Amino acid sequence: MARCKNNCGNHGISRRHFLFGGIGAIGGSLLHTVRSEAQGPVVAKPRNTAKACIFINLAGAPSHLDTFDAKEGSWNAADLDFEKYSGGVMLSRKFYPMLSGMTGDLLFLHSVSSWEAVHQRGQFYMQTNHSFNPAFAPVLPHIGAVAGYEKMSPTLPLPPFFSFSPAGDEQRQGFLPGTSTPFTFFPNTNGLGNLQHNFWGNQSQAFFDRSFSLMQALDAPLMTKPLSAEMAAYSQVVGQARQLIYNDAVDRTFKFSLADQTRYGNTNIGRGLIVARNLIQSKLGAVFISVTHGGWDLHSQQFNRNVGTNLYTLNNDLDRALGNLISDLRASGDLSTTLIVALGEFGRTPGPLNSAYGRDHYMNAMSALLLGGGIRGGRAIGTTDATGSRIVDFGWSRERPIYIEDIVSTIYSALGIDWTKSLDGAQEGRRYYYVLGAANNSFGPIEEVFA
Repeated sequence: MARCKNNCGNHGISRRHFLFGGIGAIGGSLLHTVRSEAQGPVVAKPRNTAKACIFINLAGAPSHLDTFDAKEGSWNAADLDFEKYSGGVMLSRKFYPMLSGMTGDLLFLHSVSSWEAVHQRGQFYMQTNHSFNPAFAPVLPHIGAVAGYEKMSPTLPLPPFFSFSPAGDEQRQGFLPGTSTPFTFFPNTNGLGNLQHNFWGNQSQAFFDRSFSLMQALDAPLMTKPLSAEMAAYSQVVGQARQLIYNDAVDRTFKFSLADQTRYGNTNIGRGLIVARNLIQSKLGAVFISVTHGGWDLHSQQFNRNVGTNLYTLNNDLDRALGNLISDLRASGDLSTTLIVALGEFGRTPGPLNSAYGRDHYMNAMSALLLGGGIRGGRAIGTTDATGSRIVDFGWSRERPIYIEDIVSTIYSALGIDWTKSLDGAQEGRRYYYVLGAANNSFGPIEEVFA
């Protein structure tokens, strides 16, 4: 295992962090220079162990100490019922009654750090693996849009990128084609009501087809020579949407039973993960499914059950929804080819609670959960100290903290995508890097996570 030396788990104010967090808005080229540890060009060899990724965005930044990197200490509530498992894993059975029985599937990353400690910037960084810069932000795509752009099937009807219960600052497809746009809605048992229009009875579909053909003919000049990138993206999305209409298989994918809703917890994350399950099992083209589970910004009263949102509700909702997703994907045979990733935008202050009985923002240590899709579970990578304040064992070959860039590189590798790739045309001739610095080996997949 890679051990930390010279207190390197405690970031302090290094040149890299100062430039990234303080004046990082100057531009990507400067960040590339600062963060690059040039070691020559990298020849990427993607693992290609997953056909799809379910990305659970724990928006609001969950405390690593109160989720995936639990520690015994005076700050804990008395009823958390901790259990130590093999591989350096410890979970609260009160928080995670289902996941506690599935630790053989779970891989925890305990040596993760963030470059950000502000929610909006942190969410942007987590969703794009690029730092926020107002000049460039509109053209930078969500990592799901990149996955969709790379892996979209031209013969399957579903869009490649879905997003459920999204955070308010969700990033979209940026400069990538309109077909990479996230398909966003709030799941419910009745599915999508606008996939059919039966006003004309048995003639409804024929009426729709004639109307759509007329619209296509009228719009042909604009589709051939669009007036703007937005118009081109709109044309692409219209064609994509047409494949969803009057398609019974697609219609069934977005519906689910009341029994399933109850089993998954009757929550936003539960409904999102039910439809994520349906999308995976349908095999109709979904590649990247982002499901947001918000409310983790607990600066106060985190253990207070009389407060509507607390650690019991948040962790129990995650446990119930994710635990049932794992069970269902295992039963259908899809778990082994579906990568599931869960994390927030940064960690929270370690050790004792603050004066309001909560935790504040903290970037030096955080945790992430990975499973399925070629991941070897039953263990943790990396170790933090007794209070969760600093990384004392990185646990992987690069002998430094794991960053979002490394996690995204791992996702891309599992999906069979070259994480060192770059594209022209992002903005005024600038190149867009899938993972900034990866081509020079500054960042890359966490190879240790794979079986």
